[in-house]
Amino acid sequence: MRPFVLINMAMSADGKISNKLKKQIKLSGKEDFERVDRLKNSVDAIMVGIGTIISDNPSLTIKSDELKRERRDEGLMENPIRIVIDGRCRIPLNSDVLKKGEGERIIATSMSADDEKIKILSRYADVIKAGIDKVDLVELMKILYNRGIRRIMVEGGGELAWGLINANLVDELYYFISPTIIGGRDSPTPVDGDGFVSEFPKLRLIEFDEIDGGLLIHWKVL
Repeated sequence: MRPFVLINMAMSADGKISNKLKKQIKLSGKEDFERVDRLKNSVDAIMVGIGTIISDNPSLTIKSDELKRERRDEGLMENPIRIVIDGRCRIPLNSDVLKKGEGERIIATSMSADDEKIKILSRYADVIKAGIDKVDLVELMKILYNRGIRRIMVEGGGELAWGLINANLVDELYYFISPTIIGGRDSPTPVDGDGFVSEFPKLRLIEFDEIDGGLLIHWKVL
């Protein structure tokens, strides 16, 4: 058994999630930000890769005061559990994900991570080892499921998305397509990694909607 996994990302009209400098770019507006907040509120955990933490420094928190108040009234933490995939424990200790907002944090790392770094990070988050040289995503998902985590929202980046899709661990995709062109052969895409050369994963369209001058597409992974 494993959690239900959905990926949510914003990309340009030409399929880029950042520029060639791998710096965060605002691709969506108020309506989509509110949608993402509601999506965060619907899951048990929010997951990102270490590359996203280093380049964007997200807090992965719910922004809406109303949603946070509703969660407190229901006896929940203000934010879902925040999970960082970090096979070598490279996460800076001043990262917003470790400093901002209440709630649980998990650092998923590998057996190759430095023991001293793991000890230090354990002051800020629960550290889970899964895998030898890098995080074994299949093993990690089993561990997370056994901890009661049933729904996970993945917010980036392309390498993590590739790893999850390649391991058949993704159920749905939400892509907001911005009316923006970024370009660049080295600009990150929603799914990077090695890529498929055959037997490409198939999708089924669930719904689409025009918001913030762009297009939100919701897919099911078959």
